[in-house]
Amino acid sequence: MSRIGKLPIVLPAGVSISAEGNVVTVKGPKGELSQTIDPSISVTVEDGQVHVLRSSDEKQERAFHGLYRALIHNMVVGVSEGYKKELELVGVGYRASNKGNILELSLGYTHPIFFELPKEVKVETKSERNKNPLIILESFDKQLLGQVCAKIRSFRKPEPYKGKGVKFVGEVIRRKSGKSAGAK
Repeated sequence: MSRIGKLPIVLPAGVSISAEGNVVTVKGPKGELSQTIDPSISVTVEDGQVHVLRSSDEKQERAFHGLYRALIHNMVVGVSEGYKKELELVGVGYRASNKGNILELSLGYTHPIFFELPKEVKVETKSERNKNPLIILESFDKQLLGQVCAKIRSFRKPEPYKGKGVKFVGEVIRRKSGKSAGAK
């Protein structure tokens, strides 16, 4: 049996879940999320716990068992606590500012980049003296938050020689030595 799939999901206070057909809907104080699941996987709710069960031991169903349990757990955590990601701009002259849900980035190109965020994602920018600018993103949808972070990061990925670019806070960039290290 799947080690992840067999774990029950504990529902926090204020979170409700409903499984109708093959659509699971989770409602909480931060929002509402729904996920379509495979018909071979069943979801049951009893005593404030959610159990994800599979119908047989086929390889595909074993894979789906852990997958859908993890997706439902992420939805429960999202609607109750939410998720937060922080991006850091490393480079001279790199700036970020926001007006509502429109993020303006200055990343060393000849033009500023304007990026409109989905309404489910809240953004905050911080610029302090002698520190790299920060972009703080919050959402109840973990998948959407990850996609938005990946898109912002794709505007200027961190490069291995000087480490300039958009990176996650705490991310370690593998550095390379320049061409002077190769010649002896």
